[in-house]
Amino acid sequence: IKTYGCQMNEYDSEVIAGLLQREGFTLTSEPGEADFVVVNTCYVREKVKNKVYSFLGELKKFKRKNPRLIIGVGGCLAQKEGGRIREKAPHVDIVWGAFNLHNLPEFLADFERKKMPLVKVESDGQIPEGLPVVRKSKVSAYIPVIRGCNNFCSYCMVPYVRGRERSRPVNSILQEVKQAVEQGYKEVILLGQNVNSYGKDLPLSFDFADLLEKINEIKEVKRIRFTTSHPKDLSEKLILAMSRLDKVCEHLHLPLQAGSNKVLERMRRGYTREKYLELVSKVREVVPEISLTTDIIVGFPGETEEDFEQTLKMLELVRFDGAFTFAFSPLPGTRAAKLDGQIPEVIKKKRLRRLIELQLKITEERNLYWMGKEVEVLVEGPSEKNPDELQGRTRENKIVVFPAGKNLIGEFVRVRIKKTGCWALRGEIIKC
Repeated sequence: IKTYGCQMNEYDSEVIAGLLQREGFTLTSEPGEADFVVVNTCYVREKVKNKVYSFLGELKKFKRKNPRLIIGVGGCLAQKEGGRIREKAPHVDIVWGAFNLHNLPEFLADFERKKMPLVKVESDGQIPEGLPVVRKSKVSAYIPVIRGCNNFCSYCMVPYVRGRERSRPVNSILQEVKQAVEQGYKEVILLGQNVNSYGKDLPLSFDFADLLEKINEIKEVKRIRFTTSHPKDLSEKLILAMSRLDKVCEHLHLPLQAGSNKVLERMRRGYTREKYLELVSKVREVVPEISLTTDIIVGFPGETEEDFEQTLKMLELVRFDGAFTFAFSPLPGTRAAKLDGQIPEVIKKKRLRRLIELQLKITEERNLYWMGKEVEVLVEGPSEKNPDELQGRTRENKIVVFPAGKNLIGEFVRVRIKKTGCWALRGEIIKC
């Protein structure tokens, strides 16, 4: 299974793995060993779309070597392009969309019976509850709480390919959380395109803060994280819940996207820079140890040098712990792709470089706070750079690398920070 895109896509791939395992399949990480290759796609930027088609091109050689190999494509790009995927990549056998991934086993059986390509993309639908999941991580469990989005930001396709917001039933979420902790997971990560909208479409009066409270009551859960929060829906009730609930981690991902009110309006974000700063002030007042991360787009249509300087100013005012930064990429089908004032690539790249340089400086300065401090780390696995060391995360979502044995993976350890930097903190265990 090759997955592109967000954590929701990662979870959908875990469901696909569960469905196929139930049919007798076992996972392999090598396309050359596979009988069935699943490509779970994203449609957030044109660059990602190109990567998907490039990978589909690579799969041709595996199909030539093994003509019985079945190739399936699902997810957001499949939802948007449907049969055009087969036009561009005729060796693809099955295409399904974002609403019917649960039907994959029957699509596969249908293909094997008829030996005819299938394109099954529904325009809407509800993914059933209780689907099997094979989780990729052995430490943290993704739990979707709401699917879809109602915001229609001018640069984004999510409402068109994922549909309108649909909250999962409370009891279904709690049941999945309980199943995860019974399997040994200590941390749950609640997912949604906008988790702050949870409950608005439910018949009962129950919102995301109430959901956090219910999950916090589950004894075996040790940590609760969530992503992503939309600033326009971040309520005071939710901020207070983050402070009051002991298992909710001190980390908030709050996409800013731009620092200019003019650009924010063109993006259709639904808040101003002043409102965003007000939210940050409230959060830091109530949760002083909070780690704030964000998303920022530079080079949005009509963005002047003055607009961009306002974004840089917001970085200096807020002082994020980290940021995911992007140069604007016009996505066909979105309002932003048709806006006047498209920015030349050379200017977008220059602005992106300046933004990244400033944020790296701020991140390094923010991380200095942790020097010499003792932190609780949930050990996730071997370090990405040195497999002889381990890495994990603090409650504030800081990556910590330290020497220790692999028997500690999945455990909580106390670590004293000895060195800081942009990307990770380094330390040593002081108590297990």
